[in-house]
Amino acid sequence: MADPKGFLNHRDREDRPSRPVPVRIMDWNEVHGEQETSVLQRQASRCMDCGIPFCHTGCPLGNLIPEWNDLTRRANFAEAIERLHATNNFPEFTGRLCPAPCETSCVLSINQPAVTIKQIEVSIIDRAFSNGRVSPQEPEWLSGRTVAVVGSGPAGLAAAQQLGRAGHTVVVYERSDAVGGLLRYGIPEFKMEKSVLDRRLVQLRGEGIRFVTGVTIGGDGPDDLSLVELRKRFDAVVMATGSTVPRGLQVPGADLDGVHPAMDFLVPANREALGDPRGIDAEDKDVIIIGGGDTGADCLGTAHRHRARSVMQLEIMTTPPHERPEHQPWPTYPMLYKVSEAHQEGGERSYGVSTVEVLGDEHGAVRGVVMVDGRFEDGRFQPIEGSEREIPAQLVLLAMGFVGPDESAAPSGTLPRTPVNTYERDDTFATPMDGVFAAGDCGRGQSLIVWAIAEGRACAAAVDAYLTGTSTLPAPIRPTDRPLTV
Repeated sequence: MADPKGFLNHRDREDRPSRPVPVRIMDWNEVHGEQETSVLQRQASRCMDCGIPFCHTGCPLGNLIPEWNDLTRRANFAEAIERLHATNNFPEFTGRLCPAPCETSCVLSINQPAVTIKQIEVSIIDRAFSNGRVSPQEPEWLSGRTVAVVGSGPAGLAAAQQLGRAGHTVVVYERSDAVGGLLRYGIPEFKMEKSVLDRRLVQLRGEGIRFVTGVTIGGDGPDDLSLVELRKRFDAVVMATGSTVPRGLQVPGADLDGVHPAMDFLVPANREALGDPRGIDAEDKDVIIIGGGDTGADCLGTAHRHRARSVMQLEIMTTPPHERPEHQPWPTYPMLYKVSEAHQEGGERSYGVSTVEVLGDEHGAVRGVVMVDGRFEDGRFQPIEGSEREIPAQLVLLAMGFVGPDESAAPSGTLPRTPVNTYERDDTFATPMDGVFAAGDCGRGQSLIVWAIAEGRACAAAVDAYLTGTSTLPAPIRPTDRPLTV
């Protein structure tokens, strides 16, 4: 067990060090640096012998957090990575990108800062890669069954790796020119450098996973396939296409030149960080970001690196509290005011506001937005009379979330949709089309990366059982599982 007095002897939380703001906004490299081993061990020792580790409940993967915390405390990183990989295929992704619901359900967080679970996790896996402890795990035998995975985001990669290790021949189809889905071009380089993704893909390829890029399932290109054709070629198909249709802004002027969905800005920016020419340019512009979530923060950090003149992020919800509200008690996931690394770099945030119009100039380009203050009554935003005001902007980015998978992979009628526009599926992740399964955001709806990986793992177990009649693969969740919230 962990040090029984560690949380008493080391009450302060020491987070992963960050590079200075004036330095990091000059490049696209990761914001965070490595943490010294002594500091990491000290933080790991704060993990309590709490009896019931609620962090297990907070994490949909069921990560064995107290076990690898104690192994880290004892500097036994070889065993720590074994315990970490037992439940999580890609801790280097979650350790960088997950908002850590495990930490909000940490028992220590009742009256102290939570254990730094996320940074301990990423430190374990980074050390494992550096020390050559991440290698391909080939299956003991081949089943003779074939599986196609559509989409190479975290859900698709997790499903592919699990199915490959079960002995099935797996081919992953990605419509982009490189593997990774949003991990490749949606997540900014300053949050996760693509070398982190590439080193994991070396392992997957070593395990026999085949990747086919530039092929759109449902597309009309010479190499594209329909879902029906794909199903005929493979014994099973896993749809892991994500939730990629952006929520639009339904106000006058939303179609003006200079108003873009967030991904239209972030994807070219990621390509720019890898050496391509700049796409949508924020340099010397007043930028308005509509949406206060992680995607909006990604746009904020990217605009800083473009040298935007000013950046304002708008959020329709009122300012979240700094402390847990009574209706979100421990160990539920609370909606709290957060300051991301991008927010530390500058810009403004405005809460409790709604955009009512986008203004254009004589050339049809955006010149500003009109926003209004409001309050929520009976769950609806009620504008405050007389609070309308104009904010200058030459670039407006829409980061208001996503409303489901697009139509290309499964045109209307191929796979039925739910009322929330996700693929219909049963308790085994199976869609109404025989042999076709859905995992990740395309079946669950827009969610966290840790849920995507959990869905990919659980879906793989269901597919394995479909192909062979039984499965020994772990299934951490069911499609009906939901986060620990009120």
